[in-house]
Amino acid sequence: MIFRQLFDQQSSTYTYLLADSATGDAVLVDPVFEQVRRDMALIEELRLRLLYTIDTHVHADHVTGAWLLKRRMGSQIAISAASGAQGADRYLQHGDRCVFGSRHLEVRATPGHTNGCITLVLDDERMALTGDCLLIRGTGRTDFQRGDAHAMFQAIHLQIFTLPETCLLYPAHDYRGLTVTSVGEERRFNPRLGGQLSEGDFTGYMTNLRLPHPRQIDVAVPANLKCGAATEDPAQLADPGWAPLTYTFAGIWEIHPQWLEENYHSVQIVDVREPDEFEGPLGRIPEARLISLGDLAGRVSELAQDRPIVTVCRAGGRSAQATVILRQAGFEAVANLAGGMLRWRAEGRVVENGSS
Repeated sequence: MIFRQLFDQQSSTYTYLLADSATGDAVLVDPVFEQVRRDMALIEELRLRLLYTIDTHVHADHVTGAWLLKRRMGSQIAISAASGAQGADRYLQHGDRCVFGSRHLEVRATPGHTNGCITLVLDDERMALTGDCLLIRGTGRTDFQRGDAHAMFQAIHLQIFTLPETCLLYPAHDYRGLTVTSVGEERRFNPRLGGQLSEGDFTGYMTNLRLPHPRQIDVAVPANLKCGAATEDPAQLADPGWAPLTYTFAGIWEIHPQWLEENYHSVQIVDVREPDEFEGPLGRIPEARLISLGDLAGRVSELAQDRPIVTVCRAGGRSAQATVILRQAGFEAVANLAGGMLRWRAEGRVVENGSS
């Protein structure tokens, strides 16, 4: 069997490719909209045939690539019948099998994070994909999308912890760079529900997490309830050739920080923060030009039409809006620095005038 674990840095999402090497039949679990080009390249390079995509639940932190992959590769869309999503080709029930060649994934209902969460167990029970139910030394949150801490505790103990102790567990997310765990490890060491912790201990812990809502929830949930259907297919757009860009579900081209650091002399960097931020502790990218977002529409004439533009702000929100303003003004080669200066500094990239 072919197995690949892929990662989306922006949402810390793991996408999983599983295929029967004899037949080439493949499934892709929890694809990310912005990573469809990457996923397609791998599938084509390995000469596989993508039968369908499976989402373990309606995600709140990224938009699924299911619809776009169906458009590009003809794959079918599968998701839990309890998810409430519209537009899928197959609605999965507990006990169903997702077959690819001579192998299959067994569907186990594991609600709690959302009411439509599933875990996918490989036929020989050597591995399971746990979605946002059971994470590595953690669990998914239970405070929105009809989450239920009691249901999660029961689901984990009855549907996941009953697997062999050596069964490897692959979650849909990890925020620390961890990649895999096992049933035995989580039964002993998971601080939320391992060892002798009771259901009451778990629900009390989950009730008091008080986490902020995911930043993408207002975009991701409505889109994922339509299996990621977008108003515009990036395949119909001209592919920018001036840099390796990623097209987001919001319709914005984003640029990779490493490429920008290596090539900032060849583009116009427009920093749309306020002057005090531009001179502040986050610093600025060398050769960046300050044009605050509120002034941008009135100063577009200062920018050259024949050089690409990269927009920058603190966290990527205002600069995304700036790309829209610039496109409306007739600039075609425009991209946003996703994550803004916060990501730039976190990755240790070069700055001017910043605090160490």
